Amino acid sequence: MGIPIYLHASWFIIFFLITLSLRTQFTSQHTDWSPAQHWALGIITSIFFFASVIFHELSHSAVARHYRIPVASITLFVFGGLARISREPDNAKQEFNIAIAGPLSSVFLAGCFWLVARYFHGNDMVHAAAVWLWEINLVLAVFNLVPGFPLDGGRILRGIAWGITGNFTRATKIASTAGKIFAYMMIIFGVWQALNGNWVGGLWTAFIGWFLLSAAQESFMQVAMRNTLTDVRAADLMTHDIPTVTRDMSIEEYVHEVLRTGRRVHIVSGPVRPVGLITLHAARMVPREEWANTSIQAVMLPLDRIHSASPAEPALGVLQRMQSQDINQMPVISEGDIVGMIARDTILRMLQTRLQLGHLAEQ
Repeated sequence: MGIPIYLHASWFIIFFLITLSLRTQFTSQHTDWSPAQHWALGIITSIFFFASVIFHELSHSAVARHYRIPVASITLFVFGGLARISREPDNAKQEFNIAIAGPLSSVFLAGCFWLVARYFHGNDMVHAAAVWLWEINLVLAVFNLVPGFPLDGGRILRGIAWGITGNFTRATKIASTAGKIFAYMMIIFGVWQALNGNWVGGLWTAFIGWFLLSAAQESFMQVAMRNTLTDVRAADLMTHDIPTVTRDMSIEEYVHEVLRTGRRVHIVSGPVRPVGLITLHAARMVPREEWANTSIQAVMLPLDRIHSASPAEPALGVLQRMQSQDINQMPVISEGDIVGMIARDTILRMLQTRLQLGHLAEQ
């Protein structure tokens, strides 16, 4: 489908743990099998399980693409799979249909594996794998239907609440609150399990609950950020004070300039127009003893490689790019000319102020 699928480093941990668990289960249930058969079936069944997870995420993706919503990628990690769509759905119906596609696909797979387990009796290994796979896919479907954000059930709840209230932010808050309640219940249940002797199961349950709690909080914060900065552009936050240095300045002179002004990013000017950008981090890559004899032109970032913003670009998009690329300041360029500088902390201060004002307005 043209969607890249990635494996997060944590996925290898859960793949090994599930394989080990299946090997132990098959060993206790089928003592007549050899150790090689136990391990082989454990690995194969794990592969089929994660193929089922990918099928689940592809189902979400297929419906999203039907609504012309781009799907950036699918990633398998320790808690399963995650399909990253590039934007939120346009309406409640799209949200509901995209969300329900995943659990329905898992129910479909559970039915397929149940048919294999029910009617295929020629091979004990196939039968044993099919039994586990139909059960786990059914569990996956039921768990995802729990009405707590960011699980599929939470997104289904958001779609329903969105349709009733007509307010996407309010619907997200309802689904996020349900998600936090469910997460707290899992944490409490996990702690109770651990205190009653089931340390492994209890800690794992509590850990999943903690992850869902963090995800629910982050999901609502992302929506709040989007709504808070929806009308803010780079031009609104940029400063017209553009610190510049000449390209023939030595690194030692540049470091003294940084110490004098406290500005850590400068535009490098040429005879006619700017030629690049220099940062303190780039300057410090040169050995100290070479500072006096090395010009900043040798370590500057050329103008055509600079990450920049346009005046009309949404501030939220600029912030997301800065965070993903670990950039603190970015020039704002219009028609080939640098017209300002925008800093990540400036956007964050604006976001914090607007969130506080919005909270006070609700009280």
